Amino acid sequence: MTRPAPPIAGIELGGTKCICTLANGPQDIREQHSVATQDPATTLAGIRAVLERWWHGPGFRALGIASFGPLGLDRARPDFGHVLATTKPGWAGADVAGTLSRGFAVPLSFDTDVNGAAMAELRWGAGRGLADFAYVTVGTGVGVGLIVNGAPVRGFGHCEMGHLRVPRLPGDTLPSSCAFHEDCVEGLASGSALKLVLGGRSPAGLTPQDPLWDRITDAVAKLCHAMASTTAPLRIAIGGGVFAAQPHLLPRIEPALRASLNGYLALPEGPYVVAPELGTLAGPLGPIALALGADVPV
Repeated sequence: MTRPAPPIAGIELGGTKCICTLANGPQDIREQHSVATQDPATTLAGIRAVLERWWHGPGFRALGIASFGPLGLDRARPDFGHVLATTKPGWAGADVAGTLSRGFAVPLSFDTDVNGAAMAELRWGAGRGLADFAYVTVGTGVGVGLIVNGAPVRGFGHCEMGHLRVPRLPGDTLPSSCAFHEDCVEGLASGSALKLVLGGRSPAGLTPQDPLWDRITDAVAKLCHAMASTTAPLRIAIGGGVFAAQPHLLPRIEPALRASLNGYLALPEGPYVVAPELGTLAGPLGPIALALGADVPV
């Protein structure tokens, strides 16, 4: 009988909570624990306590970390593994990877939370069998995991297409939620943007015909247009809290994208803009997929 592979420890570090997962994939999840995201010292100590227990108990063969950012991802730089300039109080400069990996003699993978989710969908979900794929999350912010040739895109930093600046709809003078840009996708289409525009009112009171949804549809479709025109992903999956709460939004994106392309590019056959298949597991399984993508032995 073949013995199951030793598990991977995965840490999804989010803005409000961190999910610690001991697993090899969606069909082999051994344990999961949640740690509230507070200040860096408290939060990382809580995660370390889980990792220490696993290390001295069942053990793990690799450690994957998928974190909110921006992040230092260049292993040759002294800020590798750190959170960079973030608006989250107290977290700028926090050494996430160094603190969590210290003392564990296993391979380490470190990337953004959305890149992790994209890699999970690539391996087990909507991106299976594809080498070029994009995962978009529209929640508190807008993040993009852009996969090219089977790996997240790299340059001087990681993908930040949520801050792609896009033309507003004619007549749109509503405020942007982004402190840096008046016309980026995140500032126009995120849950934070929706909350700002509604002034504390619940979006549950809006009908699917409300013009506010046109603003979100337009900005996200323009984001997809930019990706189709640059790295040309073979499929785009869109998830996150805003789209989960408003299921009428997703079916609007592909027609808006096709209208925007206006016949210039021929998209692949079949549904091109789809929902994530892993649902709420995409994020927690992201660091597991990152570790496996780094050729951790099975």
